[in-house]
This record gives sequence, C-alpha cells and structure tokens, in this order.
Amino acid sequence: ILPELRLHYVTLGTAHRNSSGEIDNAVLLLHSSGGQTAELFVPSFTPIYGAGQPLDLTKFYVIIPDSIGHGKSSKPSDGMRAHFPRYGYEDMVAAQHRIVSEKLGVTHLRLVMGLSMGGMHTWLWGVHYPDMMDGLLPLGSLPVEIGGRNRMWRRMVVDAIRNDPEWKNGDYEPRPHGYSRIVPLIVMMTGNPARQFERYPTRPAADAWYNSLIESAYKNPNNDPNDRLYQYDASSDYNPAPDLEKIKAKVIAVEFEDDQINSPEFAALDREMPRVKNGKYVIIPAGKQSDGEASNIRNPELWRTYLEELLRVASR
Repeated sequence: ILPELRLHYVTLGTAHRNSSGEIDNAVLLLHSSGGQTAELFVPSFTPIYGAGQPLDLTKFYVIIPDSIGHGKSSKPSDGMRAHFPRYGYEDMVAAQHRIVSEKLGVTHLRLVMGLSMGGMHTWLWGVHYPDMMDGLLPLGSLPVEIGGRNRMWRRMVVDAIRNDPEWKNGDYEPRPHGYSRIVPLIVMMTGNPARQFERYPTRPAADAWYNSLIESAYKNPNNDPNDRLYQYDASSDYNPAPDLEKIKAKVIAVEFEDDQINSPEFAALDREMPRVKNGKYVIIPAGKQSDGEASNIRNPELWRTYLEELLRVASR
C-alpha cells in the first residue's frame, strides 16, 4: 500500500475567471509513456506557447502533470521499488482529474491534448469526463485496446527487464543493464525507418548508433528499470472503445502515416471514429519532416493547424 501519492504538475500562463468565478481558459497537456513535463519544454515544442501561437500563454492557462510513475510524481524508484502498487492508465487519468478539479479548482477545460500515451489518456478523459472539456486532441494514439505490435514491443520491454538476472525481482544494486539493451528497439519503433536509414546509412554508422543508444540509456538517471517496467505495463488496462459514444467534446484525432506503432493500415480510426459524434481524424502524410510517432514532439508544425482548428471550433 502506498501511504501517500505525490502528484507533480506545472502550470503556464494565468488562469482567467469568468463572471461566475470559474476558470475558463484551462488546457490540459499530457506527456508520453516514459516521459514527463520536461519533454514538453524541449526546443522543438516550446514555440507552441509563444505569442500568437496556438497555446499563447497570454490567453491560455496550461496544466502539465507528471503522470503516476513518471517525473516527480510517485514512482517505484522513490524507494518501494517492485513493491510499489501496480497502476494502470485508468489510475493515471483519475489522478490527473484530481489535480485539475481538486487542487486547481478547474471545472471545465477548453482542451485536453496528449502525445502518444498522453493521447490515450486524452481518449479516456473523453469517455470518463464527457462534460468537462470543449475539445480533445489525441496525437499518435488509437481509441482501442492495445494489441498487435504495440502490445508486443511493450511486452518485450517488460520481459527484458524481468528476465535480466541483474534485476533480482526489483531489488537490484547497482542498476541492471536489461532495460538499456532494449532501448534501441523502442527508438526503432517510434521513429521513421527512412529517416533512420538516412542518418545511419552504413553498417558502421548503424552499429555506432546502436551502441550509443545503449550507453546513453544506461547513463540516463531517469531510466530506472522498475520505473520503466511499471510505465510500459500500465497500458494493460487501456480500452476506451466500448464507451466512445459517451464522448461529447469535439475531437480531432491526429495520426501519422509513418507511425509504426499505430499505423493507419490498422484502420482502427476508420472503424471507430463514426461512433464519436463530434469527431474526425486526420493522417499526416509521411515526408522529409515526419519522423514516425515521434513527430508529435519533434515537429509540431505538422499538426499545429489542427490544434488551431479545434480551439477555434470547440467552445462551451
């Protein structure tokens, strides 16, 4: 049992209150799996908060939480290690809701948007709190149970950690190497094969890249194996599909043609989006500027027009 759950969050901009005293300009922004608030402050992403930009901080009050098990929120590496309680995406979204509604006093959101795992959380927000937001912008995610290669690569990560003799059921010292050795798979799955070949076109170049990924992953203090195991296993309870008709907000789901994890070839959005009353989806074509699922953080210019559209058409 976790005696206390610590939830970290960052806010940007200033909350505006309407004539009834309610905050009316809040936007909830959700990070990816294994990420944290810091990923939404990388140079490729921060222009989106600038003057005249979609999330102009003179207009919007942006809330960015660290989900359970991530960043500065409670996680296994704080001390409980593998004795930390299991959590799932449902728990993570419930905790986000408590930050927004109880801690910050926000009763209605202009927008919920998220990247990858944050996109999946966005779908869950829509089905669990359908009256709480004007718009939903899930990026690089599908509104269905995780299966196929998406489930398989997550299972490979979890098993690489658990089957590492150095892991010792989570009570290890020093940090084991199993997770670091599987990081190249994660990078390979989340990127664009053409971009990867352009950057590393020869065997020596590819080998050097592979080795550097393992080395940098092991040195990264954020790559605690217990934390990573819990993070990737948390998706096991994700499945908003049975409740998609409950969504009331306007939805623009953004997918990337070169996304190897949530490929448009799966036709999941073709099947499911007709059940979302005020929803549509767009597929960003593959090109020189795209980089698979990682496009959601590396090149917001690819999808910013849809964010602008949603903020324009979605209102209380």
